[in-house]
Amino acid sequence: MCCIRCNTAACEQFNAFDAHNPHVYRALERMAARRLASGATRVSLKDLFEDLRRQLPYGVAGLNNNFTALYARRLIDDHPHWAGVFELRRRRAA
Repeated sequence: MCCIRCNTAACEQFNAFDAHNPHVYRALERMAARRLASGATRVSLKDLFEDLRRQLPYGVAGLNNNFTALYARRLIDDHPHWAGVFELRRRRAA
């Protein structure tokens, strides 16, 4: 579930994708934790998305780059101590 409660089309698409693909969030969470454990102080969700696409044999249908900000916000919501790890910009639509 999107950590930003809204009713935009992007949030609805994200929520539907996330509900059908919970393994994507878990993989992004593991990947971010590994990078931080190896000494990284910043993590790019776009980089994690590309790594995830390479790791999965057939990719993930519907893994939309527009979801990166929503996944970053969800990771921060679940791991508040990661707040400084991801660069967030002000959302234009709410």
